[in-house]
Amino acid sequence: MEKNEITMRAKDYIAREKDAHFRSEVEKLLAAEDWKELEDRFYRNLEFGTGGLRGVIGGGYNRMNTLIVKSATQGLAAYIIKAFPEKAAAGKLSAVIAYDSRHYSAEFAEASALIFAANGVKTYLFSGLRPTPELSFAIRKLGCDTGIVVTASHNPPRYNGYKAYWNDGSQVIPPHDTGIIDEVNAVRAIKEMEKNEALEKGLLKIIDREIDEPYQAMVKNCLFRPDLIREKAAEVKIVYTPLHGTGAIHVEKILGDLGLNVITVPEQREGNGDFPTVAFPNPEEAAALEMAIKLGKERCADVVMATDPDADRFGIAVPKTPGSGEYVLVTGNQIGALLADYVFLSLKETGKMPVKPAMVNSIVTTGMQEQVAKLHGVAYFECLTGFKWIADIMRKCETDGKGYRVVFGTEESYGYLVEDEVRDKDGISAAAMTAEMTLYWRSKGKSLLDRLNELYGWCGYWEELGISKYFQGPEGPAIMQGIMKKYREAPPAVLGGIEVLKVRDLLESAWKYPGAAGGGDDPVTLPKSDVLQFYLKDGTVVSARPSGTEPKIKFYASCRSDAGGRGLDAAKAEAARKLEAIKKDIEKTLGN
Repeated sequence: MEKNEITMRAKDYIAREKDAHFRSEVEKLLAAEDWKELEDRFYRNLEFGTGGLRGVIGGGYNRMNTLIVKSATQGLAAYIIKAFPEKAAAGKLSAVIAYDSRHYSAEFAEASALIFAANGVKTYLFSGLRPTPELSFAIRKLGCDTGIVVTASHNPPRYNGYKAYWNDGSQVIPPHDTGIIDEVNAVRAIKEMEKNEALEKGLLKIIDREIDEPYQAMVKNCLFRPDLIREKAAEVKIVYTPLHGTGAIHVEKILGDLGLNVITVPEQREGNGDFPTVAFPNPEEAAALEMAIKLGKERCADVVMATDPDADRFGIAVPKTPGSGEYVLVTGNQIGALLADYVFLSLKETGKMPVKPAMVNSIVTTGMQEQVAKLHGVAYFECLTGFKWIADIMRKCETDGKGYRVVFGTEESYGYLVEDEVRDKDGISAAAMTAEMTLYWRSKGKSLLDRLNELYGWCGYWEELGISKYFQGPEGPAIMQGIMKKYREAPPAVLGGIEVLKVRDLLESAWKYPGAAGGGDDPVTLPKSDVLQFYLKDGTVVSARPSGTEPKIKFYASCRSDAGGRGLDAAKAEAARKLEAIKKDIEKTLGN
């Protein structure tokens, strides 16, 4: 980008940005003639994608700041006015907004609320930090037409983001996502209103307990065995960390009301956008749980729990053997298998199983989930990555007349849904259900790992691999497109020494067969998405997809190995060998 163009865009931003801090950042960069940094801030506009916004906080059109957030909200307001014209004309449109502990989350949330108010949309704004699943619950509880949560989930501290929701409590999907994007891109003028005026006109209402209490009651009501918890609560000790995020307000209250002994990591209890004790506030990262596991060892905890900053993701570590003091991290795929198994067997045991139960998971989740569903006679549906697609299947099952009812949803990235009232992954309800599940298996003389090993005996041993490759800067998107293009045009015939039988290309909605004629596969009916899936001869599936929220390509591999007469250790060794070979092939392609 030429310096003149950068300068013009920077001056245009300065003229439009009302926040003094963000405006000053760009003014100082111009004065210092820091062209490299200015180019990164202005070479493109931060895109309002299919899930909303996510980016580095700072001044500029390629950053998360007040101007970008206001523009996005103006576009969203314009879209819902067009989508619900009768309600708009009657002044009955409404929205709800929540936010997490990240820097500027509160400011971005209030700015969005006042844009909605200026557009005649009554807005409910939480008085303080609240988790993403509560936002989804609030949309449904309040009957709102849309919602926003200001969060960058588990990203590093310099990021923030903005996720848009529809009136069913799920993140927006087609056609609404592209419709909103068109409106955001068309914004020229932003309507604004002062906070006092919005409050006086009833266009802004601050909320907290009126949603907190029903949400907490709902989470407790989704449990199966409250009597067991009351009787045995003293037998299980839990260490919990919200990783400086929003989870403590509900996890402590809900588990405490159930009588469970919960010890929260004190250094990580309060919301803090710097996330000072962790490099990444992500329960998927082993390092994020180090402090909690240390406390778990000191207190002899039966389970160590963690939620990410907006408390939609949930992770655990458990003792390798009871009282051993050595803790094992349980992967998102393993937690999903355990929860699916527990939900299904509990529905049966309590007589609450619907006539046509179903579960949903994403296409990059372990194949073990489908086996667990078959084990319990539960129908299985797959969807694209992202919980909005799980919510979409839940919505379709409720309206298509086929009679299926989704009783569990999960994806590999530590996301689970065990209730109907939320339409996004819910780390709070997952924590409560995991506590009950731990007690249930304890009452049967088993640990969670014991039950997981039993499932391996029935479903085969499954192990997964994840690889992420980042491509920062202006040239990043083109590099990512080139890698996917190469895989698409010349798919590998072998991965990790194992023959690739077929490739599912979701962008082209087609099956492909490297080196051989194919046929006989079901049509690709999933929505179009830039995803490739390689099906290997041994049953392993390797998937590649560019991230929708970060400049990276993600690779997933799900490998099955039968224990047979060799035992579980031999099966684990075989799976590890296969995955290591696959990893080397992928990294070779990426130039690592």
